[in-house]
Amino acid sequence: MSADRRLHNLSCQIVAVNPCGAMAQPGSPLTTHVLNTAMGVPGSNMTILLYKQDSSAAAWNLITTGITNSDGRCPGLTTRELFTPGVYKLHFDTDRYWGCLGEESFYPYVEIVFTIRNPVDKFHIPLLLSRFSYSTYRGS
Repeated sequence: MSADRRLHNLSCQIVAVNPCGAMAQPGSPLTTHVLNTAMGVPGSNMTILLYKQDSSAAAWNLITTGITNSDGRCPGLTTRELFTPGVYKLHFDTDRYWGCLGEESFYPYVEIVFTIRNPVDKFHIPLLLSRFSYSTYRGS
């Protein structure tokens, strides 16, 4: 086995610094769930980044990062205090996820951009994923 392949295999085994379960806040307004529809399993151990758009600078500011748990969930990416009206983006590292499963993906990442007008509501944004397709919706 090549050194590159050994390094890749090791990187897939690294434990998350910020696993989503550790970030969960009671009453968190934003949750997500990744489902690997190709294999019929949760999308566990996927890195997720949450950004908020700075409309004055036309830039994205990183709010937090997390890694999905064994159930494919990332239950608390932010707190009610930090979740203000605006445009947000969830970035899913699908390339690394599929690579750790020994597969290649057509999409190196998936980004879901959404607008929050009323931050007191609850927002659940699932990602249904295969190597060659994905879909999402606003859940409850």
